[in-house]
Amino acid sequence: MSALLTLAADNPISHVIDHPLWVVDGWWLWSANMTNLVISAAILLILGPYVANKIATGPESEGNDRYLTKNVFASMVEVICTYLRDTTIRPLLHERTEKYLPFLLTAFFFILVNNLIGLVPLLDIHNLTFSGLKERHLAWVGGTATQNLWITGAMALISAIVFNIGGLRSLGVKGYMAHMTGGVPMKPMFLPVILLVVVIELCGALLIKPAALAIRLMANMTAGHILLAVLLGFPAAAFAGGWALGVPVTLVAGLGAIAVYMLEIFVALLQAFVFMFLTTVFISQLMPHGHHDDEHGEGHAHAAAH
Repeated sequence: MSALLTLAADNPISHVIDHPLWVVDGWWLWSANMTNLVISAAILLILGPYVANKIATGPESEGNDRYLTKNVFASMVEVICTYLRDTTIRPLLHERTEKYLPFLLTAFFFILVNNLIGLVPLLDIHNLTFSGLKERHLAWVGGTATQNLWITGAMALISAIVFNIGGLRSLGVKGYMAHMTGGVPMKPMFLPVILLVVVIELCGALLIKPAALAIRLMANMTAGHILLAVLLGFPAAAFAGGWALGVPVTLVAGLGAIAVYMLEIFVALLQAFVFMFLTTVFISQLMPHGHHDDEHGEGHAHAAAH
């Protein structure tokens, strides 16, 4: 009990942020979040083929049952993938849906798994097990990888590469640069406006949109997880005033933590969806199918942001 109270009494931010494990000359060569990423990648590499096998059409000897998904978990994943494809991705990407679907679904599930792993108290378990590393502020696992701006920034950079290269391939260099003019007439009298719009559009495509993807995910995962850590830290402070105060505060804080935990599971799913959806919108905006679809995509993005 005293060990749990000691952990709860720590700075709540320390339960969420990354911790180094191997540091050389000030450089973090390995950290707890890196282990989280390896775990999430292993989960996807193991569950992916398993689920695909359960969803795949069986042999003809099974009759009509060959078309049925053979596992409840696989059925859930199939429903999620079908929903995302048919109601979110296809309305925006149309005939290019199958081309971008593997990347978008991979991004969705990779972020989702990392978000959920962040809700598991791996760091607290680690600190109880490896007290020597805890005293030196080192850890080999724990925290929330999608709270780390370096990690969300790397994922956003990959998304930016995908939608900008996709735009270049869809529109061509000339069409891509024409898109960057924002529809301003190509006349000498509008040259200053064209240059300004091109700079703004390029900053949006290469910097602002990736930054929005990275910061949105990082901020949402940080805020919720810190709130949960704060609620779990209340009992430690309350018990310092005696059992009469500690017991009721613990009950109230525990109920609040359960409610926030349920909300955080939803947020983990929502933020994975928002990252994938905004990436889809950005891809759509650099496709040659008119302003109507762009406005439609921007409307969806605005709704998702709220």
